[in-house]
Formats: sequence, structure tokens, C-alpha cells
Amino acid sequence: MASARSHDGSGPLRRTGRSIGHALRSPFTGTARGIRKATHAHGAGESGLGKLIELHAVNGAGDVMITIALASTVFFSVPTDQARGRVALYLAVTMAPFIVLAPVIGPLLDRLPHGRRAAMAGSMLARALLALTMSGAVATGGLELYPAALGVLVCSKAYGVVRSAVVPRLLPPRFSLVKANSRVTLAGLLATGAAAPIGAGLQTIGPHWPLYGACAIFVGGTVLAFTLPPKVDSAKGERKAHLVHPHDDGAVRPAPLRKPATSTTGKVWRRAARSGGKGGEKRPGLRSVGPSVLHGLQANAAHRALSGFLIFFLAFLLREQPLSGQSAAISLGIVGVAAGTGNALGTAVGSWLKARGPEVIIASVLGLALGIAVLAAAFFSTVLVAALAATAGFTQALSKLSLDAMIQRDVPEEVRTSAFARSETLLQMAWVAGGAIGISLPLNGVLGMSVAAGILTLGAAASVRGLLGAARRGSPHPRVA
Repeated sequence: MASARSHDGSGPLRRTGRSIGHALRSPFTGTARGIRKATHAHGAGESGLGKLIELHAVNGAGDVMITIALASTVFFSVPTDQARGRVALYLAVTMAPFIVLAPVIGPLLDRLPHGRRAAMAGSMLARALLALTMSGAVATGGLELYPAALGVLVCSKAYGVVRSAVVPRLLPPRFSLVKANSRVTLAGLLATGAAAPIGAGLQTIGPHWPLYGACAIFVGGTVLAFTLPPKVDSAKGERKAHLVHPHDDGAVRPAPLRKPATSTTGKVWRRAARSGGKGGEKRPGLRSVGPSVLHGLQANAAHRALSGFLIFFLAFLLREQPLSGQSAAISLGIVGVAAGTGNALGTAVGSWLKARGPEVIIASVLGLALGIAVLAAAFFSTVLVAALAATAGFTQALSKLSLDAMIQRDVPEEVRTSAFARSETLLQMAWVAGGAIGISLPLNGVLGMSVAAGILTLGAAASVRGLLGAARRGSPHPRVA
């Protein structure tokens, strides 16, 4: 029998087939092992953070597929005045998910802390179904396209809120929250960059194909969400943040939290009454979390308003007045690449940071952005416009990572999801306000850069002193950066 196999060549053929199969699989399996090694490094695999990093990468890839499917070049094909009207309508539409998110989704998820994995899986599955719905309407422009697209925005923001609330549960030893948030965000950016050309290729086949790709990706994300560690759905052992309140001397100090003896879940923490702790206890609320989060929100609102302003002001300015020697499309491309590079660099820097106070980071990057904006207003030029775009991307990314860390550090778990939802609403409102200024402002470069500097000046005046004061007082949570 053995000689027969050797004679007909089936043995060597099988070995050759296995070798070819291994050679074909090797690049993919090697890449997968490399990705797994990177996402699970420094204890992230043992803590479960690596799984969340992979899930966020899937989320970013699916979202960019939908974005590509809905992208349009109509902006360049209509007069500027008409384009401004369409952009204003877009700004109004983008507010809708946040109007729904803050008062409904945040408190709902606060009350369902044991369903975090299910909530993230549900947001993935809903987007998969909505992508299929849009695939039938994207080519024809059917009315069902618009509510489905709005639903995708709501689900995407809901996922982001839950994901931010989950990170503290998966923090590896000696890992700062800024660093953990950066790792997760960076994975999303890298996945977006990898999926974008794939989506563009699918777009050339047909406008519905990127939506089919998004559906497949989100189905995979639905399954992956349930592979997160069970502790994501448990508050056992969660370190509770101390609430703070002002004293007569103006300082802000931690107010004690204690666990009621009658609690069966171990999750409900109540704040002692200010009148010596006698009676009158109440649940911790979002208004009593102290000054760090408030000032961090003010600074981030300035960054987000600057982002909205630059996107829309420069879109119209460079369309009418391109950078020297460039077309409108190339000019926008230069600014867009600069902003994207800055954003990626800010996220990467956050992932490299060791233990640093987020208050100091936010104050520092706000000062950096303000300095570049003043230079761009005083010496308006192509180089300084690109530099401001890159700086705005860098500082916004690093400032948002630090704000997330402060919310995760200072806000009690039972209202943390609501805090993220409301902070996202405030920041989106700031972005819309900045964009509204940008589309209404006369197309004058020096004036625009002066307005950009003014936005950051207001943010610095409202927040920097409070942030530095909070940094001097220190954090009651030394593990958090």
C-alpha cells in the first residue's frame, strides 16, 4: 500500500499541497499573532483590556465602512451659499444622537451595570442590521436611508459611552487611565486606516458593497463583545470615587463615601450629608464630583469648538481661496492630513505616557494650541494653517483622553455612564457651535485665525487656573494618571 502511494505520487502531492496552504495562510496567521501580541502586551491580555482594544478596532473598521458608503462629493458641485445651507442642516442632524443619548441612554445603562457586554453587542448588532437597511437605499436615495443613518450614529455613540465606562474595570496593574484610553483609541484609528482603502475598493464595485462589509464586521463585533471578561458586567471590588464639596476656606476636599449595611449588591454608595454626616443622605450625583471634571470639560469644549470651527471655516475658505499654488481639493487634503496626523500623534503620545496628572496635560495642550493659533492669526500663511490643524488634532486627542481618565477616576460608578453621555453631549454642542461660527464667518483668513485664538482664550480663561489648582491638591487615587 505504501509503495502504491509512493508510485502514484499522492504522498508528495499532499505534502506539496500542505506546504502551499501553509505558505498562503502564513501572512494572515502571522499578522493575527502580531496583532494579538501587541494588543495583549503589558498585562492587557490578563486584565481583559486586550479584548476591548480588539473590539474597538472592529468598531472603528465598521464605522469607516458606513462613512465611505455615505460619503458624497456634492460639496464641490454646488455654489458656496447652497453648500453652507446643507452644512448647517448637517450640523443640526448631528445633534440628534446626543439629544437622545444624554437623557435616555446614559441613565438607562447606569441602571443596567450587569449588561455592559450585552449593550456593546447590541450596538454592534443594531448597526449590522441598519447597514443592511441602508444598502438597499444608498443607491436610490430612499427615505429609509436617513433614519437608518441616524440610528447608526446613536448606536455608535452609545457604544462609545459604554466602552469608556468599562475601561476602569479592565485596567492592568501599573497602567494609567490615560494610557489605557490611548491604547484603545489608537487601535480604533489604526483599524480605521486599514479598513478605509478596503471600503474605497468596495465602493468602486457598488455603493452598497461597503455596507455589506460593515454588516459583516459588526456581526463579528457582536460575537467579540461577549468574549470580554465577565468582570465587565460586575462591580465587585470596584474602587469608588470620592465626591468632593467646597469647605469654608474655599478648598475642595473629598467627602466620605460609605456602603449601606442593608445593601445586597455592594454597588450602592451614598454620600454622607454635609451637616456632620447625620441623616439626609442621598445618592451621589453628577453635580457633586468636584472641579477637575468641570474644568476639564470646559477646556475640552474649547478644543472641540476649535475643531468644528476649523473644519467648516477652512472648508469654505480653501474652496474659494486655495493655498498658494494648489487646487481647492489639494488644499483641503493638506489640512486634513495634517489634522489626522496630529490626532494620531496625540493618541500615540497618550499611550506612551507614564503616570502624569490629566489636569496638567489638559492645561498644557490648551496653552500649546492657543500659542499656535495666535501665531497663525499674526502671520497667516500656508505653513501656519497646516500647523494649527495638526496642533488642533494633537491637543484635542490628548485632552479628550485626559478628560476620560478624570471621569473614570472621579465619578462614582453608578453615575459614570451618565457622566460620559452628558460630557459627550456638551462636547458635541461645542463642536456644532464652532462649526456654526465657521460657516457664518466672512472668508478672511486672518479674521478666522483670530476667532480660533479667541475660542481657545475663552477656554483657557475658564479652565486653566482651576485645572492647575486641582493638580496641586493631588488626586485621592494615586494609581490613576
